[in-house]
Amino acid sequence: MRTAKQLLITVAVLLCSTVASAHDFEVGGIYYNIIYSSDLTVEVTCRGNYSSSYDDEYSGAVVIPATVIYNSKNYSVTTIGDEAFSGCTGLTSVTIPNSATTIGYEAFSGCTGLTSVTIPNSVTTIKYGAFSGCTGLTSITVEGGNAVYDSRENCNAIIKTQTNTLRAGCKNTIIPNSVTTIGERAFDGCTGLTSVTIPNSVTTIGDDAFWGCTGLTSVTIPNSVTTIETWAFRYCTGLTSITIGNSVTTIGSNAFYKCTGLTSVTIPNSVTTIGSSAFEYCTGLTSITIGNSVTTIGDHAFKKCDGLTSITIPNSVTSIGDRAFSGCRGLTSIIVEKGNAVYDSRENCNAIIETQTNTLISGCKNTIIPNSVTTIGDDAFEDCDGLTSVTIPNSVTTIGEGAFHYTAWYNN
Repeated sequence: MRTAKQLLITVAVLLCSTVASAHDFEVGGIYYNIIYSSDLTVEVTCRGNYSSSYDDEYSGAVVIPATVIYNSKNYSVTTIGDEAFSGCTGLTSVTIPNSATTIGYEAFSGCTGLTSVTIPNSVTTIKYGAFSGCTGLTSITVEGGNAVYDSRENCNAIIKTQTNTLRAGCKNTIIPNSVTTIGERAFDGCTGLTSVTIPNSVTTIGDDAFWGCTGLTSVTIPNSVTTIETWAFRYCTGLTSITIGNSVTTIGSNAFYKCTGLTSVTIPNSVTTIGSSAFEYCTGLTSITIGNSVTTIGDHAFKKCDGLTSITIPNSVTSIGDRAFSGCRGLTSIIVEKGNAVYDSRENCNAIIETQTNTLISGCKNTIIPNSVTTIGDDAFEDCDGLTSVTIPNSVTTIGEGAFHYTAWYNN
């Protein structure tokens, strides 16, 4: 079955092969678009309007020239265009000329046969995802003298010098202590990455930083990190343990989405926000400890965490999003700590009730609805397979949309 990331690459391939504008010209098996006729500059591109296998478009060792002659004019090759080599699994090596200043978005995405790449000192712009999904990469080197990027300490990565941001890594990357940010999509699709040491210098783990690193088994996020951005570890299915440092304040949306190997997570007291879908579909998760500074649990935050059997909501929580625990089929116990100003679990009901409105917003298979509840909220028992019977007290005046959607009781 294809992963979402593979599907995205496939979409990119289809766009490039069936929708993209045709190349302007071809020389020596490399396709080009003219950027500016006035200064005679071109970018390397894919063929465009192409009906046969996209993966075979570029293969083997490709040497990109610094200049190319077309219609008796000498053009300078300054750009590797967006998705130019995307999905070319047969590409084994590429030589980027010193004339190049820009490597485009997903320029080499999914080039699984590429084992090493050298960035010339002329390159000043590398767009996001330029080397995402290059699972065979073992060496990334920036030539000395580059004014914008470097590969300090033989780290096998591309680092933006001024901001100390790691922009692209590979399975052999060692993150230097001087790096402060692991950038957006830095290790995206790097399935060969089995372990990573994040130094104490790092304060931010960016969007999609480790998306789809299925070989990664454990991660320790140091105390220096304050933010785990959106989708940072999404689809890291091999991840079995995660240690979150006690300076993290925000776990971004989808940060650990479908990390199916995770079994236990402790969210430290420093965290105030658990983003939407942060742990959605973490089906192996059996234990979660939520720190006592968390104020917000986002929509779908723990949806479909089938292995969870109990959950305790600390009294600091003032906002619980829609379907936060929907589909947690193993849940037998839901408790809101006493002293919470917004929610309660009155009468040991095994449910989350919004105190002021007497609305039951989330239940489980062991929930007993108290007589004081007036509303069963939208999706309150959605996908609660273990619920075989329920007594709705006379106090209830409203049953919300999808309240018992896909429950065994509802379907029988």
